[in-house]
Amino acid sequence: MPALMIQGCGSNVGKSLLVAGLCRAARARGLKVAPFKPQNMSNNAAVTADGGEIGRAQALQAQAAGLEPVVDMNPVLLKPETDLGSQVIVQGRRIGTMKARDYWGMKPSLMAPVLESFGRLTARHDLVIVEGAGSPAEVNLRAGDIANMGFARAAGVPVVLAGDIDRGGVIAQIVGTRAVIDPEDAAMVAGFVINKFRGDPRLFDQGYRIIEDKTGWRGYGVLPFFPDARRLPAEDALDVHEKATGGPGEFRIGCLALSRIANFDDLDPLAAEPGVSLRMIGPGEAIPGDLDLVIVPGSKSTRGDLAFLRAQGWDIDLAAHRRRGGAVLGICGGYQMLGRSVADPEGIEGPAGESTGLGLLDVATVMSGDKHLSRVTAEHVASGRCFDGYEIHIGRTEGPDRARPFARLGGMPEGAVSADGRVMGSYVHGMFADDGFRAAFLSALGGAVGAAGYRAGVEETLDALAAHMEAHVDVTGLLALAR
Repeated sequence: MPALMIQGCGSNVGKSLLVAGLCRAARARGLKVAPFKPQNMSNNAAVTADGGEIGRAQALQAQAAGLEPVVDMNPVLLKPETDLGSQVIVQGRRIGTMKARDYWGMKPSLMAPVLESFGRLTARHDLVIVEGAGSPAEVNLRAGDIANMGFARAAGVPVVLAGDIDRGGVIAQIVGTRAVIDPEDAAMVAGFVINKFRGDPRLFDQGYRIIEDKTGWRGYGVLPFFPDARRLPAEDALDVHEKATGGPGEFRIGCLALSRIANFDDLDPLAAEPGVSLRMIGPGEAIPGDLDLVIVPGSKSTRGDLAFLRAQGWDIDLAAHRRRGGAVLGICGGYQMLGRSVADPEGIEGPAGESTGLGLLDVATVMSGDKHLSRVTAEHVASGRCFDGYEIHIGRTEGPDRARPFARLGGMPEGAVSADGRVMGSYVHGMFADDGFRAAFLSALGGAVGAAGYRAGVEETLDALAAHMEAHVDVTGLLALAR
């Protein structure tokens, strides 16, 4: 198959970024390239052109390849709802919520749809760049694996292993992986890349040779740290915390770091806005009294995160924030929490029951098994600005404040706004990626902001990432492995 797989020595070593960079570099060379990740675990999802959902990283990689995202790019997506269970998405569709032990039992049966999706991509493209998950060194998870070496061997795809030197111990990461994996798995590895180097790469020459000598694998380069990665949409909630570090902007926004925060790429355009100071408010922290806007973000477990929110005392802080004249925006699960109640009679997201909401909007939500997935174009009622976004939620929200909608979709009301206009809720994700809408929304709340070119900035950053890889890594050699 015309494919190459990037696996990592651990989570968050930069696999997603490497695949995005290779996709953009291959596209620049005239190749019709597509990304693929057999199994992903993330609460940050994207709605695809064919009406399903995949991990946000694969949507960014599709953009790097110049493609619309489709469900075949990430056929298995796990969305954690509790510490022990996740919603399972197969080829874009929710098949249910499972505990880890139950998923472990069914995982081998998912190799068939994984290979089916992979086969469709390879049939339509010159090249497929595959991203692994976690690390192949987790040999206790090797049986039934569909994400790393299990897939590579089933599909006959050569592997390049990425090590993260920024976290230290990269020699042990790569040599240790070679030592613990099965010899037949090791035979699939064609080489390695050192990622996130800071300083003079020549200082690692000896370490590089040690890895080659001890593994027998070829090195394909040492990639310096790419600081502009912060301009790209985040897949991991940890990345959001790194981006939202305050900043010099005069308009102050705080976002609650919920325990099951979902689709948090809503925050990326705000973090990039020069007139905004964005910070994440973590567990145990009070909501600062000088914020202009508090965002209650999406959640994969609305009732669970509503209890988490109250445990931090944020319900009291939000009420005080509103009394001071501050604005509140709830997006998706956050919108549901702002209402009077959230009922889950069928136990869709956890134990069946009903929770009292924050009471900042006069609406109520009832969960159901139907999941709403769609790309939308909305008109913001207050400003008249149109913006593109997407909906990805379960539950239906109704109540008197729906008479004052946040937006209109095809002429129909969407979301709700309080009588004083200070509390707003919407199911639409991605609204702030539109420069004109973002500027109008923030300006209406008193923010003196200029519309930074967010989408154009993402494209420029992907080009810069590809150039960065071409300058420091043997991209020609890597792409040749796939052919």
